Amino acid sequence: MQKEISYDYIRGLVDGEGCFSFHTVPGRVGSGFEKMRIPVFAISMHERDEALITALRDKLGLKNRVYNHKPSLGDGANRGRKSTLFVRDIGALKNVIIPLFYNRLFGYKGKQFVEWLEKIGNDPRVPDLYKLLYRLHKSGFYTKNQKFL
Repeated sequence: MQKEISYDYIRGLVDGEGCFSFHTVPGRVGSGFEKMRIPVFAISMHERDEALITALRDKLGLKNRVYNHKPSLGDGANRGRKSTLFVRDIGALKNVIIPLFYNRLFGYKGKQFVEWLEKIGNDPRVPDLYKLLYRLHKSGFYTKNQKFL
């Protein structure tokens, strides 16, 4: 029988192995041809830990695929394959990812998380649909509605 992982365990894992960033995609921003920036939560580990990333995904009820990538070997280092989970869809970010980590990460990762939310709201290259995440953050919605205790 496999043990179920806890939300606190997931937070600790993400503190060490996860990131809050942006994927760039082709598209028009304003009147120019700058690339759009899509908010993304990602966690990446060696392929031996793919079952752990899958357990994290399943615990959070996410439908995203866990990708297995070959390593970058251009610098001559001997690295293994990586398993990665990317979460970009607005529903999962709004209802799962942000509530799980809101005011619950410490140190640099907590700072990175808040800066990510601020960039979502202030970067003109982020699509308007994703600006909802920033507005909910600023309105205190996530503080009042603590889903993952």
